Amino acid sequence: MKIVTSTRFKVVCTLFLTLAVTGVQNTNAQFWKKKKKETPTQKAVPKKKDKTIADLTKSSKKIEGLFTIYQDTVTGSVKLLVKEDQLNKDFIYFSQIANGVTESGAFRGSFRANSVFHVIKYFNRLEFLAPNTAFYFDKNSALSKSSEANISDAVLASGKLLASDDEKGEYLIDADGLFLSETFTRIKQPRFPGQSPFAFSLGSLDKNKSKINEIKNYPENTNIKTEYVYSNPAVINGGSQAVTDGRSVSIKVFHTFMNMPESDYKPRMDDARVGYFLTQTNDMTTTATINYRDMIHRWKLVKKNPDAAISEPVTPITWWMEKSTPVEWRETIKEGVLAWNEAFEKAGFKNAMAVKMQPDSATWDAGDVRYNVLRWTSSPNPPFGGYGPSFVNPRTGEILGADIMLEFVHFTNRVFADKLYNNAAANMNLETSQELEVKKYLAKNNLLFCSAGHIMHENLQLGTAVLQATGATELEMEGIKKEGMKSLIMHEVGHTLGLNHNMKASILYTPEQLADANFIKGKALTGSVMDYAGINITNDRSKQGQYYDMAVGPYDVWAIQFGYTPFKNESERNTLLEKSTEPQLIFGNDADDMRAPGKAIDPRVMIGDLSSDQITYSVNRFELVNDMMKNLKTQFTKKGETFEELRRAFYTLHSQTAIAGGVVSRFIGGVYVDRATFGQDGATQPFTPVSLKDQKRAMNALEKYIFAPNSFDTPNEVYNYLARQRRGYNFFSGTEDPKIHEQVLAYQTSILAHIMHPNTLQRLSNSELYGNEYKLSAFMTDLNNMMFVADINGSVNSFRQNLQAAYTKQLIEIVSGKASSRFTVASRSMAIYNLEKIKSWVSNNRGDVATKAHKNHLKTLITNAMKEIK
Repeated sequence: MKIVTSTRFKVVCTLFLTLAVTGVQNTNAQFWKKKKKETPTQKAVPKKKDKTIADLTKSSKKIEGLFTIYQDTVTGSVKLLVKEDQLNKDFIYFSQIANGVTESGAFRGSFRANSVFHVIKYFNRLEFLAPNTAFYFDKNSALSKSSEANISDAVLASGKLLASDDEKGEYLIDADGLFLSETFTRIKQPRFPGQSPFAFSLGSLDKNKSKINEIKNYPENTNIKTEYVYSNPAVINGGSQAVTDGRSVSIKVFHTFMNMPESDYKPRMDDARVGYFLTQTNDMTTTATINYRDMIHRWKLVKKNPDAAISEPVTPITWWMEKSTPVEWRETIKEGVLAWNEAFEKAGFKNAMAVKMQPDSATWDAGDVRYNVLRWTSSPNPPFGGYGPSFVNPRTGEILGADIMLEFVHFTNRVFADKLYNNAAANMNLETSQELEVKKYLAKNNLLFCSAGHIMHENLQLGTAVLQATGATELEMEGIKKEGMKSLIMHEVGHTLGLNHNMKASILYTPEQLADANFIKGKALTGSVMDYAGINITNDRSKQGQYYDMAVGPYDVWAIQFGYTPFKNESERNTLLEKSTEPQLIFGNDADDMRAPGKAIDPRVMIGDLSSDQITYSVNRFELVNDMMKNLKTQFTKKGETFEELRRAFYTLHSQTAIAGGVVSRFIGGVYVDRATFGQDGATQPFTPVSLKDQKRAMNALEKYIFAPNSFDTPNEVYNYLARQRRGYNFFSGTEDPKIHEQVLAYQTSILAHIMHPNTLQRLSNSELYGNEYKLSAFMTDLNNMMFVADINGSVNSFRQNLQAAYTKQLIEIVSGKASSRFTVASRSMAIYNLEKIKSWVSNNRGDVATKAHKNHLKTLITNAMKEIK
């Protein structure tokens, strides 16, 4: 078929297409016209009117302050009002546990999150943002323009605007989500790898049960008290008696918003020769090798008279004793606080510290950050004897507030047996990488607390036992308690002034000076009250002077001078720091202390020690304990009473032997550390190994008092009387007989855990290169002989059998255990050498039947281990 296209046909088609399109357009136009005409009487639907702030808050109570808060009078829900001039501005957030349970790690007085935050408007939302304050950029450097590169801020919360008032510049958001969740601070701690599934743990946050208990609003700060309820219907571990029901546990938290303080505060930079808590920042615009820009924590003290050498401050550091403070201790506590005025006078301030008593009629509590409060508790399971936290401005390090928590247990004779000795096997286990990570987490999140109260409690237990055994009067017993309380208060107040621990300060005086009552009267027995020193007890009771620090120490005075003196120039500051090499100003903190096996290197930085001759001090303690054990039964039993006093004295004394053994053991492979700068007057080299003489003295003391066949010797009749106080079914879950062998072995293995730790053995080898004369081979030979030679040719008593087995197993662990890779080649070589030596010794088949069985056991262990090695 042939298709013919003509011009006429094209014209017709084009006309038709045009009409068609035009017709469609007209039809659409007619449709909309008709639509309008069809509803001539219908009124336009008015736009829904947005609710105003007034509409949304008409049934709420208005609580004005830093941030205006509305709380619904029917439901209790809260709304937060933010003003235009509060946007994009620095505020400080701080949280504190108002009440909790120790099992959860959240207990009364513990401080939590402390950060800067901004409120930012993003379209129809308000966001709470915590900027990263860990880095410093000099504004004069072009690099400051990239200050946000690869640094993450935290968007803590984001809330949709409920209403706004553009004229007034006000924005309203729902605040229940802010305060009834863990938005600002984590309350429930994470479970760590390897943690027992049967350990106590909070359940899930129950938002239906959680509620806001209290709102207190002031012009400079807003305080909100929230009760978080955690529900766990399938609870495995219900906790102690302090927990009514593990299925429902309440933790009460204070949330505080604060205005950023005035900008006239001048941060003071850290120096490693003095020990302050720090806000650590890194200078990202310096070319120096070290870019630390760390600010010490201190209060803002300004002289009323700037030209005076000594002036009262414009605003003193004022402490309030909580009305819960026992009346009989108030004067002692006041003395402990005001003792620090001696140090502040050297820094140029008179009456820098002040103490007031909270009236019984007062309506404020410690949650009000305007008050620094000395608080008291008597907890069922005390987490500490005293605790002195503070919170700071993260931008500057300025201390903004502080509390001190005191536990009544400090004054009691209650002994918590689980704190006196640990499981023997656990003592010998090396930390895994996971456990080390847990430690880092706890430190980073401020979950490590001061243990001074526990140490003081142990000291008081020993002191009262000695006094009781010597027939002391009630007045003398009260006197030692008051000394201990004053010393503890001075320690915790020191923390709130910014000072961290100084575990090196206890080596100030010689044993002879400490035994001179007239010489030490009214003084600090240590260089600093910030140490965990042992109690000063003289074996010759006629020479007994004071037991504790009764004044702040020379280091404390010097440290306060560094932190608070209004230096006129850098030269004045440096002149003061140059004194750090003076013996009484020696310093080493928790990072340096050797309390844990294998940790740190300087034996002078240790807890539970005292005097410039720690080995002699410890030997005196061994002798004191052994002497008291001889008459323990007659001195600590009374007709008509139970045996709890005897049991307390027994465990207290033996634990003191273990503490003294720990002090002595740290000299093995020890290295003295000097923090002085290069060329400083009086400085020594940074690392100096402990002398061969002192390492040998330490080994001799351990051999005689810790590892000898008659170590921890106790009259057998005492064991028959170590009966716990009966109470209902308190022996339902275990047997009541005293675990004597296990206790002694635990003490011994706690010492072995350090001297056989891979870090200690490694350091013995490495330090040979820079002055150590006690070679690894000599040490391990001496240790081997110490464990076996005294009784290898005869019968071995049951205590030594346990010790020898534990020691042999540890040698095997060094060679082929899970952690053997952590030991050096030299350590493993000596371990094999010693095992072969032990095998030859135990092959002599001498001794009684139990001894022969024991020796055969060790021989079998070694034979099997050697097969695995080959």
